Amino acid sequence: MKKVEAIIKPYRLEGVKEAVTAMGIFGMTVTEVKGYGRQKGHTEQYRGAEFQVDFIPKVKIEIVVTDADANRVVEAVQKAAGSGSIGDGKIFVVNVENAVRIRTGEKGEQAL
Repeated sequence: MKKVEAIIKPYRLEGVKEAVTAMGIFGMTVTEVKGYGRQKGHTEQYRGAEFQVDFIPKVKIEIVVTDADANRVVEAVQKAAGSGSIGDGKIFVVNVENAVRIRTGEKGEQAL
């Protein structure tokens, strides 16, 4: 099993959700996060005063899928979240050793 973690712009979340759901993947965890990458934040103006915003609001999506579905999910997220602009985000794929459905005790891919 693989966990696909994506850090994306918040307004791209609905498109990613629709793309992944269309593939038959229905489980997803979403967390509001803040961070920065190469862009190192940006400058904004508020009431005439300029100030530096170091941490940019983002959304972190976590999806655990079978090994066979991982590449398709990555491609769907990349297509739905990408705009070609700086700050589109990142996708990480990590191995998942085991999963357990608490209600039934199912393990491994059956727990997904």
